[in-house]
Amino acid sequence: MEPYQIAIDGPSGSGKSTLARSVARKLGILYLDTGAMYRACGLKAMDLGIDPKDEPRISSMLENLRLDILFENGSQRVILDGEDITDRIRMPGVSVAASDISSLRPVRERMVQMQREIAGKRNVVLDGRDIGSNVLPMAPYKFFLTADSEERARRRLEEMAARGVTNLTFEAVLADLKYRDHQDSTRTFAPLIKTPDAIVIDTTSNTPEETLTQLLSYLPAEVTSHNELGDDS
Repeated sequence: MEPYQIAIDGPSGSGKSTLARSVARKLGILYLDTGAMYRACGLKAMDLGIDPKDEPRISSMLENLRLDILFENGSQRVILDGEDITDRIRMPGVSVAASDISSLRPVRERMVQMQREIAGKRNVVLDGRDIGSNVLPMAPYKFFLTADSEERARRRLEEMAARGVTNLTFEAVLADLKYRDHQDSTRTFAPLIKTPDAIVIDTTSNTPEETLTQLLSYLPAEVTSHNELGDDS
């Protein structure tokens, strides 16, 4: 069986990452967190004091950027310039920087090249905003997740609280999501869009388990019956 790719797109907070991780565990395949790669770029810009919208300076920054994606025990680690920043990229403020910097064509071209190289070697599930439309347009399995903005904000607030970040308000998180929605859907290069061949799943009232079951129901038996890692949890 040839390597296959599962593309999961959708706005921030729609449940893409949770679903992608669950799909990867269920099928025993690799999960590539593409959003983490853009967060790493945003974090580097923040550390250097560079405006993430300043394309000339960001382009120069990319020349010296060393980004490595490692996979240890089924988990992805993000290494930036030799430092493990897997936890730092989830801190408040990085999300907006990631959204701003990901709208720049040089950044997306660099990251997409890395993502395609990884996806071309093995079965993989990727989530993001332009996976099915730009990164892996030939992926055989494409999904687009949606959910209303208030539900997405509630989820994100709970996620941050679970990580120990308790100084955020619902209003601030909702504003951040709406900012990202606007940025991602209106950027000139590789905007957030649903491709005609993508299956839409509305996760507003779903539990993560229900969303997983719904997605798996669209995959052929030869995919769902074969588990590379032997983990059918």
